[in-house]
Amino acid sequence: MWNPTDVALSDKVGRAIVYFLGLIFMFLGVSIIADRFMSAIEVITSKEKEVQVIRPNGDEVIVSVRIWNETVSNLTLMALGSSAPEILLSVIEICGKKFKAGDLGPSTIVGSAAFNLFVIIAICVYVIPDGEIRKIKHLRVFFVTATFSILAYIWLYMILETISKNVVDVWEALLTLMLFPVTVVWAYVADKRIFFYRFLRKKYTAEKVVRRESHMEMGEADTNHMKKNHDGSEPIGIEGQENDALEKDLEEKRKNFVKLLQELKHKHPEADLQTLEQMANYEALNQKQKSRAFYRIQATRKMCGAGNILKKTLDNKRASIAEVKIEMAQEDTITRVFFDPASYTVMENVGSFSISVVRQGGDMNNTIYVDYKTSDGTANAGSDYHYAEGTLVFKPGEVQKDIYLTIIDDDVFEEDEHFFCNLDNIRVGTSEGMFDSNPYGPSAELVEPTKCQITILDDDHAGIFHFEDKEVNVSEATGVAQFKVVRSSGARGVVRVPFKTIEGTAKGNGKDFDHTQGEVEFQNDEVWKYIEINIIDDEEYEKNVDFAIELGTPSLVKRGADDHEYDMQNAIMNMTDDDQRIADLGLPQLGENTRIQVRIMESQEFKNTVDKLIKKANLSLVVGTSSWREQFTEALAVSAGDEEGDDSEEKLPSCLDYVMHFLTIFWKILFAFVPPTDIWGGWACFCVSICMIGILTGVIGDLASSFGCTIQLKDSVTAISFVALGTSVPDTFASKVAAVGDKYADASIGNVTGSNAVNVFLGIGIAWSLAAIYHAINSQKFTVETGSLGFSVTLFTLFALVVISVLMVRRKVSSIGGELGGPKNFKMLTTITFVMIWMLYIMLCSFEAYGYIEGF
Repeated sequence: MWNPTDVALSDKVGRAIVYFLGLIFMFLGVSIIADRFMSAIEVITSKEKEVQVIRPNGDEVIVSVRIWNETVSNLTLMALGSSAPEILLSVIEICGKKFKAGDLGPSTIVGSAAFNLFVIIAICVYVIPDGEIRKIKHLRVFFVTATFSILAYIWLYMILETISKNVVDVWEALLTLMLFPVTVVWAYVADKRIFFYRFLRKKYTAEKVVRRESHMEMGEADTNHMKKNHDGSEPIGIEGQENDALEKDLEEKRKNFVKLLQELKHKHPEADLQTLEQMANYEALNQKQKSRAFYRIQATRKMCGAGNILKKTLDNKRASIAEVKIEMAQEDTITRVFFDPASYTVMENVGSFSISVVRQGGDMNNTIYVDYKTSDGTANAGSDYHYAEGTLVFKPGEVQKDIYLTIIDDDVFEEDEHFFCNLDNIRVGTSEGMFDSNPYGPSAELVEPTKCQITILDDDHAGIFHFEDKEVNVSEATGVAQFKVVRSSGARGVVRVPFKTIEGTAKGNGKDFDHTQGEVEFQNDEVWKYIEINIIDDEEYEKNVDFAIELGTPSLVKRGADDHEYDMQNAIMNMTDDDQRIADLGLPQLGENTRIQVRIMESQEFKNTVDKLIKKANLSLVVGTSSWREQFTEALAVSAGDEEGDDSEEKLPSCLDYVMHFLTIFWKILFAFVPPTDIWGGWACFCVSICMIGILTGVIGDLASSFGCTIQLKDSVTAISFVALGTSVPDTFASKVAAVGDKYADASIGNVTGSNAVNVFLGIGIAWSLAAIYHAINSQKFTVETGSLGFSVTLFTLFALVVISVLMVRRKVSSIGGELGGPKNFKMLTTITFVMIWMLYIMLCSFEAYGYIEGF
């Protein structure tokens, strides 16, 4: 290292500025690559598997669950991602000094822990809006990680001062490293309450939900690994309790999404379901409990001018959610001929009428010939209709031709009858009408429907009235549902048919449907009418209720189209018995289906939307990348970092966004070469990113030592102040965003204690294990001077106990009620106290390093 004896003050100042700016630039680089690193971790830990669960009612449900346990991921990959610069700095320093102890790495770990615990928590306490609080949800896990974070530094002191003073043995270093998996396992046990379940019995638990894997029920598997209690009752299995939790969690997610969609629909009544889905997807991701990795990524990208991840993703996917696939019309060279429509219904007294044949596509300058003829169904040619046969000629430019048919009217009561008209033998002619011989195949063809059905309704009877169906399912999103009442075997006269709704499991009076009672009136020759019932849409995820509609006795109002209103009593009085018998045959009657059962089901579109939202509410889809092109596009783009304001209003980047973008664009473009997170499930990005972080951390170590040397700061002081502050800035912003945006305090402060423990067990454990093993192989001892490290560890441990005790007191005091937030006065007092503790820690450690106070 450059170490001149006589250097001008201006030279020192210049070098200090260069080193300091270099440190800032390198810290920005570490933040950018750590963003890629955390994206890979989020993708890896967000992997899901599908589990089949049987509900108490026997229904099978497929539930998507995370493969990684939240506690395990937070203490392993998440903590590694957050603490990677500190851990790698310690390892690289040891290797760079030929396995001799240094001050920069261990002091950075302790200094970073102090900044995290004192300053970051102080900021999190203060940024919560006045009157609001945030509590730790997984308190058992917090107690475990807080205990191990303090024990980690007590263990460090014991290694350096008590067990083997100033010497680290191999077993001590390896035990330090092994405490990391011990911490993870113990936190997992606390999270799952594994030992607690051994003392619970089934009668104290909720109904057990059974998960089926490989067609084996949980109850069958329990006998293999569970013992009975002393009284013969079976203890509850952990797996069964997990299944209960899976079912409960799925139902809670569904209820939340249903409620969210209902609120958005009420707020935006004009929006369609696709728009509501888009808005709900953003709101769901915004309200979803997020990991520390997400908040770290969000903070870094906003800091460097990349904008709000969620809003940016919403804008990018706006077209894909409401995507309309427009297929390019292919060149149409073939003319298609068919009936349109394919069926007709006519009265017996209609006389002549026409049916339509259309021509579509191909060369409209050609002449098209097509034959047609009628064929019998239940109606017979000659007695019910006139047989017809002929050829239609489509001249150039004509797209529709009509076939004229005639119905034979009689005075005999008959059932409804039908017959057919068929198309056949299509030919193509030139524009002059000459037949065209095309060697390359036909340029015209008949396509379905080539057969048209004509139904003849008898008009000599008032009709038989009935519903078209016996049962029908309607969606609750239908609004006004229509139920078809059919008039068959006659259509003479005006007839009124009474109807009424009858409650079943579906309730009227505006709960599931509007109770309706009234009449439908059929005019002369009218053969169907609709009963309209208003269905109430309460947007339930699952719904299966029913009611009925019943027809009453129909009454004849007029005999024909021009008759006056029919008075049945007077008509009967003036009739003979034979006349009355004949008249009764012509009166309206009820058919077989006089009652229709209506089943109200959930809206399948609404249900599918909820299911899609559940699947899409995965934050790894937001932070992950699928291609290098996407990464380079994001690297070059500038977005507004502010997340306030209306979602629909596009905000322009501020001046600060552009400044930060240009300061970091070198790193953005460089690290866009890192493999996308979709490759190898995120592991390729993970491995390359951690190598990059290691390289940058090595450069930071040299710059920090040179900077300290230039301004005459010892490595231990530089580490606990400048280096620790630089590596912790992204975590500071991440915790601030998490504290405000999350309803719990776990993501903001709950992971601080875990990270502090991991820093010691991995950062110092790996570095000291390598050094101790190296020296043991060479028959030497690995010496570590207690000095400033022992003093800072002791001081941090004492202050950490104070801070954690204050947090627990805040949780228990009724006037505050939570670790974060609370009344303004208490917030200010807590924040000032924690910041003063950190400043006191820095000051005392600095005084000890320079000999102003006596250390160890």
